[in-house]
Amino acid sequence: MTAGVREQPRDADSPRLRPGTRLRLVGWLTAAAVLAGVGYRLWLLVNAAPPTNSDEATMGLAALHIARGEGFPVWFYGQQYMGTLEAYLAAPVFALAGGPSLLGLRLPTLALYLLFLVLSWRLTLRLTGDRWFGLLVVALLALGSDRVVKNQLIAGGGYPEMNAAGVALAILAVDLAAGRAGWRLARWASWGFLAGLMLWVDPLVLPYVVTTGAVLVGFCRRELWGAAGALLGAAAVLGAAPLLLHSLLNGRNPLHAVLAASGANATAGWADRLHGGLLLGPSLGMGFCAPGRCDTWQLWWALALPLLLALGAATAWRALRRPPTEAGPTSPADAASPADLASPAGPALPAGPASLVDPADAGDPVLVAPRVAAAIRLALVLAALVTLGAYTVSSSAGLTPVESSRYLSCLLISLPALLWPVWTVARRGPRPSATGRPGLGRTLARPVALALLAATLGTAAQATWRSAQTAPATRAAEARHAELVSTLRQLGVRQVRAGYWTCNRLTFATAEQVVCAVVDDALRPGFDRYPAYRREVDRAAAPAWVAPAGSPLANALDERQRANPGALDLVTIDGWRIYLPR
Repeated sequence: MTAGVREQPRDADSPRLRPGTRLRLVGWLTAAAVLAGVGYRLWLLVNAAPPTNSDEATMGLAALHIARGEGFPVWFYGQQYMGTLEAYLAAPVFALAGGPSLLGLRLPTLALYLLFLVLSWRLTLRLTGDRWFGLLVVALLALGSDRVVKNQLIAGGGYPEMNAAGVALAILAVDLAAGRAGWRLARWASWGFLAGLMLWVDPLVLPYVVTTGAVLVGFCRRELWGAAGALLGAAAVLGAAPLLLHSLLNGRNPLHAVLAASGANATAGWADRLHGGLLLGPSLGMGFCAPGRCDTWQLWWALALPLLLALGAATAWRALRRPPTEAGPTSPADAASPADLASPAGPALPAGPASLVDPADAGDPVLVAPRVAAAIRLALVLAALVTLGAYTVSSSAGLTPVESSRYLSCLLISLPALLWPVWTVARRGPRPSATGRPGLGRTLARPVALALLAATLGTAAQATWRSAQTAPATRAAEARHAELVSTLRQLGVRQVRAGYWTCNRLTFATAEQVVCAVVDDALRPGFDRYPAYRREVDRAAAPAWVAPAGSPLANALDERQRANPGALDLVTIDGWRIYLPR
């Protein structure tokens, strides 16, 4: 054993410590779940799913400019918030591949998902020590509804990297708060750098930065007054350097842009906000709904989530308040269950030193002392509450609840803390009452917990299946877009005007061989995220027009053609209409 490290007492019934085939079995099953999650998403990428759009193409264009050394953007083109980390990750892929591609743009996001999955498993073992519970968490995160895989794979800014960073911050906080020896200054620096980096990338993960940071302050106040605190602060400044430098040089406050984008300048009724934020949002954002919609039966998760938040907070708080020297059960599966909360004596909780088991010594999961684990679980629950509350009060929840449910993607970070109380009851049943009588509540606790876990897995699996069924249609749509690109090249078209959701996607797909300027449905100039493209199109003698078949823009161009016959030559291909000025 490493000096200063004491192993937690072992429970013979704990699956994390059982030698032989059971331990090997859960390890193989966990590895299979990881491979299944990555393999499913790789299959989606090969089929060009989830469908791309011009926003993702904008990030791809930024990566292309970085790879060519033509520019090093701080923000997503056309706005003053949301950092371009994904573009910097994709730029080396483009450079090595000899050009841009949708697959090359998304390979870094797939790697971020794998990192998120592995770190979530590791965090679960740190907090609970239960390998079978770790398998459950990995299995849930391996599934992926339409909204979830969009958040994880589309390089549209912020979402793929936030979850991986949030879990990494929690793991670092666990190690630091538990007093784990070795590389402490490096861990402090890593925590600070990630916190600063996420401040630049996307502020949606800030609740997890704040709550895990509060755990560090609570357990490591003295250490923070020394070199650790100074190093953390310097690393945080380094991580947020792009944001800080741009703000100082340009005199702009990125917070104003973030508030405007969240709908702070728009209006929505409170009934719509509550419906979108508390009913639709959790079910969509956490992966329990079909593509683009939620059936009524799939909304059950929105009703279960408040209960899970309350149970997670209550059990973690009681564990945190338990005196650290008080004796308790030795297995993490003996942690407080929902039925224990009604006991006059409170739940019986494990106790132990604020130290870690070195995995090199025992081959077991690194399980921290109960108070540290409880503090992190409470932090994850509170961060989920803040995330859900902030989204609910925003106008986005009422105006665009289906699409803006992506703002709740960070809730997946809290999944181990939300399901742990339910798992303890489902696996071991509630602890006996003081009188020794089971009681109706304790009798029903385990069947209800098992039903909740089964419903969670089943609903997420059904949503994943529905999402996978859309892949053939997405692949066909991408083939039609590839035909559009090929036709424009054959026609020698180099400058076009098109709608917002066509322009940058077309420019990226052609590696800027075709440059596009945005127009609205009335043929007036629209919003160009990269103004240089408009300037080039405006200088062209006779730019073409491109519109999806049957769109309002195509109808407006058809009307112009009828009003002025012979002004435009029409080329039609499957799904698209190209108008060539004579």
